[in-house]
Amino acid sequence: MNWSAVFFFNSILLGVGLAMDAFSVSIANGLMEPGMRRKKRRIIAGTFGFFQFLMPMVGWVCVHAIAERFEAFQKAVPWIALILLLFIGGKMLIEGLRSHKEQKTENVRLSGPALLVQGVATSIDALSVGFAIASYGWMQAVVCALLIGVVTFFISTAGLRLGKKAGEMLSGKAEILGGCILIFIGLEIFIRGIV
Repeated sequence: MNWSAVFFFNSILLGVGLAMDAFSVSIANGLMEPGMRRKKRRIIAGTFGFFQFLMPMVGWVCVHAIAERFEAFQKAVPWIALILLLFIGGKMLIEGLRSHKEQKTENVRLSGPALLVQGVATSIDALSVGFAIASYGWMQAVVCALLIGVVTFFISTAGLRLGKKAGEMLSGKAEILGGCILIFIGLEIFIRGIV
């Protein structure tokens, strides 16, 4: 992959797709603490952004540790990316459609350990992006992961503000949108990988 507009566009789209879980959770966090201070909102958004940066890099390192030993594995990467992103995107889409009617919010303040659990839970699907970006060099993988993290930070910040002001109205739709974007990216990576 070369440094092109498509690279940056795909990285930002991956960030948007992956950030939808964090967006949904941010809305819920904003609803739980309507008086949340700006500093805490930044810490929450920063935590989500950090984990969304970290997980693709962990996946990328895992792929390269395996791919260096098994060259044939590289040919399977587009298939793995397609399967994982279709699975995760489809799961998000189905959960978004189901949870749109079943949204529940607890009236509890968010603690540090709970935030870390949320950070990992909302970013675990980003681990598969490491497989999807396996064809990138290390610098491109870092830039892609940074873009994903930055996009997640801003989307989470928006989710916290929206949760504080507007309620649960969009959280189910955000997950649906995120699922659709991940499915689209999985198909695009697969097609690019086999052509």
